[in-house]
Amino acid sequence: MKELICIVCPKGCRLTVDEENGYKVSGNSCKRGEEYGKMELINPVRVITSTVAVENSVHRRCPVKTNGAIPKKLIFDAMKTLDGIKVKAPIKRGQKIAENVCSTGVDFIAVRDIF
Repeated sequence: MKELICIVCPKGCRLTVDEENGYKVSGNSCKRGEEYGKMELINPVRVITSTVAVENSVHRRCPVKTNGAIPKKLIFDAMKTLDGIKVKAPIKRGQKIAENVCSTGVDFIAVRDIF
């Protein structure tokens, strides 16, 4: 049995996941918590946030994030894709900064406009 705190909503249900019984989840107050508990043990995923260097702007860094979740085991490899990236202003919110990160089909995108 594995104990988790659900992060799907602010309620923070205390989940218990029985790995030996088909990943049966208890302690959840909604269906989303059940789904989260199972997936957190079977294939945990995360959205990654970071920054990249900016040229031609008073802002030296641009915040970026993945536009979807990627497997947790790929986080460090995904971060390496940002090493050495320098973008030139102007940058539009939603602009792709790095495409198909670690062959996941997920991109790093800018999360704010930079002029």
